[in-house]
Amino acid sequence: MLSLRRLLEQPELELTLLVPGEGDGVDRELLWLHNTELADPAPYVRPGELVLTNGVWLDEAEPAAFVDAVRGADAAGIVFGLRRETPATPPALIAACRRVGLPLAEISIEVPFTAVTRAAATLLAESRLSELSGTVRRTGALASAISRGAGAAGILQVVRREHDLPMVVVDRTGRQLAAAGADLSPAQLRDATRALTRHPPPLEVDLDGQTSSVFLVAAVGDVEAALFCLRAYGELRPDEVTALEQAGTYLSLEVAKQQAVHAIEQRFAAEVLDMVQAGPSREADVAERLRAFGVDPTGPVAVLAVAGPTAAPGRLSHDADTVADLLLDQGLAALVVGGSLETIAFVAWPQAGGLSLRAIAEELQRGVHRSRGDGRVLVAVGGVSPTSAGLGVILTQARETCRAMQAQPDGPVVQEFRDLDSHRLLLGMLDRDALARFSRGVLGELRRNDRGGDLEATLRAFLELDGHYAATAERLHIHVNTLRNRLARLAELTRRDVRTTAGRVDLFLALEADSFG
Repeated sequence: MLSLRRLLEQPELELTLLVPGEGDGVDRELLWLHNTELADPAPYVRPGELVLTNGVWLDEAEPAAFVDAVRGADAAGIVFGLRRETPATPPALIAACRRVGLPLAEISIEVPFTAVTRAAATLLAESRLSELSGTVRRTGALASAISRGAGAAGILQVVRREHDLPMVVVDRTGRQLAAAGADLSPAQLRDATRALTRHPPPLEVDLDGQTSSVFLVAAVGDVEAALFCLRAYGELRPDEVTALEQAGTYLSLEVAKQQAVHAIEQRFAAEVLDMVQAGPSREADVAERLRAFGVDPTGPVAVLAVAGPTAAPGRLSHDADTVADLLLDQGLAALVVGGSLETIAFVAWPQAGGLSLRAIAEELQRGVHRSRGDGRVLVAVGGVSPTSAGLGVILTQARETCRAMQAQPDGPVVQEFRDLDSHRLLLGMLDRDALARFSRGVLGELRRNDRGGDLEATLRAFLELDGHYAATAERLHIHVNTLRNRLARLAELTRRDVRTTAGRVDLFLALEADSFG
């Protein structure tokens, strides 16, 4: 980089610093040199140029006016060339530069400005050659990191060997892919993820109070991640920016590779859900997939379900990775599948060791909640199957427990299937198609004729209030006689009398079966 300091360091130029200036002063990068004898050079001087002058303009303008013009053009400083007519730099010029904080140097009578220009050209060429050499050298190191499988962390270490910068790579799902000299908190990860969703992404972002510069990482044409340097962009030197931008290019290759591998793994794992639900015909396939993920299919396998507070699709790819990492931290091999509504974990459960499945689920709930940083996280415990052959029932139990928890906004965040109401235990063990047929058989005619939904709403209220007429009428804001008429119509359409125990059981179970679809 060319700067006034670099010129001052050249003894042959015989430069003397008179005013260091403010801020970066003599270390400011020079755009180039500008030789002028105009009393007002402002229209012609570009920002960042170093002004060279012999002071011929002193007969036309005061030093203060000249300095103000140079300062107004955002020049990087002044070099005053001594001559026989002015054997010393005018004190007024020194005072004016000191007043506005503009660097000022003087050059001896014996050295022409052409010597300064030649020295600047040489320094600039050396600087650019050094930058080019550094880029080439770094290119080789980055390529080597990629080829030997060092991953994103290896790429960051290449930059760290040259520049002591704190860096983190975060993808669009909020996963921290690699870090060097820094580690983001959950709050900072949330801020980083939000920054990646902005259009266009910012040059700088506030990560929970830490100003950070952003270098985008594109994969397959889209921005999929970013390299966050925990320094303000304005604090970075040009060579540091170059290194970070170069690292971002190589990170795009690594992120694309990780995405491809992750997609294959998730597709490979997701097929297990269909295989498990297919029953005995796919048991051998299930065993093979579990074994590929380190889960022994001949031993006990536990099933856990992790979800948000509602049954709506959420940000689950992040949860799947988090769940897998948390289980590995507990020494448990697992096949984890991020589905559309919940994350399912098939966990190799030790036959001995005194581990508590509920305790593992509670630890999992806390870990995923910390990772998300906000929102309610639910963990449902389906149970443990003696081998992979019985996973169909356990998977259904985990999912049903999840649905039951989502139906209770103020309920527990960790629950076992065996803790559910007994009727849900029974329903959870039945075939989904059979439940759907039963529900349609009981409620189908009612729903076809209940245009405003008043009859079904009346049925639900009546059952929830244990058949109390007055309480039901009050909740629905209707007269008791209107309620009796509706119940009679319900009996006609469903062929079940809600006033009898048998009728209530059928109607109640038909409504509950809906939640198992």
